[in-house]
Amino acid sequence: MALLDILRYPDSRLHTVARPVAAVDDRIRQLVADMAETMYAAPGIGLAATQVNVHEQVIVIDLSEERNALQVLINPEIIAVSQETSERDEGCLSVPGIYDTVERPAVITVRALDAQGQSFTLEADGLLAVCIQHEMDHLRGRVFVQYLSRLKQNRIRSKMIKAEKTDKADKPHREAA
Repeated sequence: MALLDILRYPDSRLHTVARPVAAVDDRIRQLVADMAETMYAAPGIGLAATQVNVHEQVIVIDLSEERNALQVLINPEIIAVSQETSERDEGCLSVPGIYDTVERPAVITVRALDAQGQSFTLEADGLLAVCIQHEMDHLRGRVFVQYLSRLKQNRIRSKMIKAEKTDKADKPHREAA
């Protein structure tokens, strides 16, 4: 397993639309393992392959406190959504330190493949529904900040660019220490 680099907003590669996985094989299972390790180390509760610059439809999620309930969704498709919506604060490993409220359908039904290539259907609500929708947005080249006002988007973009410049300026000092 390997830790993968997580792309940071406003990196244009985050807006790449992921293609379906043609076959769930050892390469995809290795990607799943690497993504899970990366998500746990970050730490986060969900990660889409787009965020690690792999533009295939793969998502890993683990909402458990113990970090032992990994869910894998390959080629996920939302097949039903509730009329009812809910608002929750969302954050993102690609937009570290930024949290804001997003409104989404409260209940969804999703069809996907697991890490063995077996098809399954899952009805999700609460945090799981939010997490699946958030990660599926990544597969469509969308970042949660795009649900916010243009003013907030611009502020977040500026903050992230400034943080990236600061990180790069500090990096030689960190390596020398």
